[in-house]
Amino acid sequence: MAEKILVVDDDLDSLKLIGLMLQRNGYEVSAASAGNQAIAKAAAERPDLIILDVMMPDMSGLEVCRRLRKNPDTKSIPIIMFTAKTLIDDKVAGFEAGADDYLTKPTHPAELASRVKAMIGRNATPSKPAGAGAKGATIGVLGVKGGVGTSTIAINIAAARHMAGDNPILADIRLGIGSTGLSLGLGKSPGIANVLSKPLEEIRPKLIESELAVHNSGLRTLLSSPHPTDSAIQYSPDAVLALVRTLRSMGRPVVIDLGCGLTPTIARIQQEMDHLVIVIDPLTVTLSMARDLLQELDRSREDAGRTHIVVVNRAASSAPPSWNALSKCLGMKSARSLRWLQNWRCMPSSSKCQL
Repeated sequence: MAEKILVVDDDLDSLKLIGLMLQRNGYEVSAASAGNQAIAKAAAERPDLIILDVMMPDMSGLEVCRRLRKNPDTKSIPIIMFTAKTLIDDKVAGFEAGADDYLTKPTHPAELASRVKAMIGRNATPSKPAGAGAKGATIGVLGVKGGVGTSTIAINIAAARHMAGDNPILADIRLGIGSTGLSLGLGKSPGIANVLSKPLEEIRPKLIESELAVHNSGLRTLLSSPHPTDSAIQYSPDAVLALVRTLRSMGRPVVIDLGCGLTPTIARIQQEMDHLVIVIDPLTVTLSMARDLLQELDRSREDAGRTHIVVVNRAASSAPPSWNALSKCLGMKSARSLRWLQNWRCMPSSSKCQL
C-alpha cells in the first residue's frame, strides 16, 4: 500500500505541483488549504507524513504543528515544514513547534522528493500512536423529553473536549429530525442514513470517514438530516451497533446525541455507552418522567455510576429546587452525578461554546 502524505498549503498552485510530484513518486496524496482543515484531516486520515506550509491565513503552520503534537492520535506523524521563511529564527521556531525537518522554498523537486523518502524511511515502523487502535470512550446524551436541550448539551460536550485537545466525533443519530448540522452551520448532511443503508460488513472506518462533516473549528461530526422522509429509513439494530462500535475506534471520545425517549433501539444503544448523560429540566412533569426513565435504566443495567444527570434551568429568574429535593424527586438512592446548567448557550457557527 502506498504511503499517504498530507500536503498543507493555502496556495492552490503549490498544492497541485507538490501533489503531482508526490504522485509521480508513488505516494497517495491528501490536500488541505487551511490550518483547521489540516488538523481535522490529519486526525481522520492518519497520514504517514505531513508537508506543512507556515504562512496561512486562518492559522499559522507553527500553530498547526503544535496542535498536532498535543493530540495523542497525531503526535507521532512526521512533519516537514516547507515554507518561504528562510531566517534562522524561523527554522528554530519550526523545530520548537515540533517539526521533524525544515525545507525552504523554492527548492528543486528532487530535493523535496529525497527529503520525503528519507523521512518516511526513518519512520518505516508504523507511526500511528500506540493507542490509535484502542477503543475511545462513548458518551451518550439522552433527553427525558423533547425540548430540554439535549442536542445543545451534546454539541457543547463535544466542543469542550475538542477545545481541550481531544479528538472527538459528535454523532447525531436522530434520523429525520437531526438538527446538529443546521446548528453548526454544516447543512443537512445525511451521513448517518448513508452509513446505515450499507450492508453490515461495509460499516467500517473508511465508510464513516467519507461521511464525516468537519466544522470550521476542526470538530468532526456524523450527522442526520432533518428531512422527514429519513425517519422512515429501515435499518437493523445490528447496523446501529456496528456504527457505534466503529465510531469507538475513531473518536476520543465519541459523543452521541440519542434524542429523547427509550425506544427499543436506543435502549440497546445506551448499553454500549461508557457514560450516559440524562438531560432534564426542573419542571414537575419532567422530573416525574425522569424518575421513570432512571428506574428503567436501573433495571436494564446496574452500573448507576456511569449515569450523569444534567438539569437545564432556562428560567434564570426562578429559584430552582434544592439538590436534596431534586434527588428525592428522582428517587436517587445510588451515586449519580447531578449537575446544574443555568443560562446555557451555544455559539453554533463558532468554535467556542460557553456558559
